[in-house]
Amino acid sequence: MTHDRTARDRTPQRRRRAALLMAGTLLLGAAACGEGRNSTGEGGHELTIGLVTKTETNPYFVTMSKAAAAVAKKNGAKLIALSGRFDGDNEGQVAAMESLISRRVKGILITPSNGTGVLSTIAEARRQGILVIALDSTTQPPSATDATYATDNVQAGRLQGAYLRAALAGRPPKVIMLDGTDDSTVSEQRHDGFLKGFGITNGSPAIRGQANTNGERNPAQTAMENLLERTSDINTVYTINEPVAGGASAAIAARGLTRKVTIGSIDGGCDGIRDVKSGMYAATVMQFPVTMATRGVDAVVEYARSGKKPHGFSDTGTVLITDKPVDGLASQNTDWGLKHCWG
Repeated sequence: MTHDRTARDRTPQRRRRAALLMAGTLLLGAAACGEGRNSTGEGGHELTIGLVTKTETNPYFVTMSKAAAAVAKKNGAKLIALSGRFDGDNEGQVAAMESLISRRVKGILITPSNGTGVLSTIAEARRQGILVIALDSTTQPPSATDATYATDNVQAGRLQGAYLRAALAGRPPKVIMLDGTDDSTVSEQRHDGFLKGFGITNGSPAIRGQANTNGERNPAQTAMENLLERTSDINTVYTINEPVAGGASAAIAARGLTRKVTIGSIDGGCDGIRDVKSGMYAATVMQFPVTMATRGVDAVVEYARSGKKPHGFSDTGTVLITDKPVDGLASQNTDWGLKHCWG
């Protein structure tokens, strides 16, 4: 009997303690929600943005990643940067996107290696309400993403081609073409643009050799050395980007052909502009990865705040840089280039 009475006496105390504990839990939960909310987040969660580049080693994509991280931080957001293992690693980019989708990011910025290789993954991201923006390269079709901020890569190739043709000053063209990879949209667009600007077509006898380089210096140097084993009777080299131009220049210099061969490129990195200034190659076409990254991150932040989505293709610009200008083709010199370069 005594035991039963004691239990009944303690019941109100237990109830009071339980009520106080519940009230404390609710207060702590409310405080946590208030502390977790920021200017761009939703429901107390930090705004997270994903970036998927082609590689993590190319200076161009390193610059893009750093710029995106800086803009995200300025807006109180977090950037998760992933990449493929090499230019053309479509499977790596798909895996990176799937990882970002599982992390429930608000937006994904991607530089697609292959214009069609990531379409199903992009569609799944958009189905889940994730804003997807292409940077640097378009998907095929471009409407697969919400928007694109990129170089007009056909125009970049065309500028390089027009410059190298004019630099021949009427001499018969003897061309080597150093591309990226077979399944790269950018490689195809720049290649086709160069042919248009230079005034030839695939299969032309003016093309003395062609090789893929994965957009990297060492493979480009090896490829150029191999092509020169077949013929050294060349006067023009097209390169997809500045690392490739550096590799090509090294191989040409080793054969004592520097004064006979004019090399062009595309990128506009500070190292590339210095290479043009030193005479390693004659010209480069500057593009603007910082602008791409900045506009991409800003668009995701705006989407998180207001629900407003960007649409369509936005050309972020191209400028021909050379200290040996040609008639009829607008350009800037390397002093201007060093003031506006990246990296």
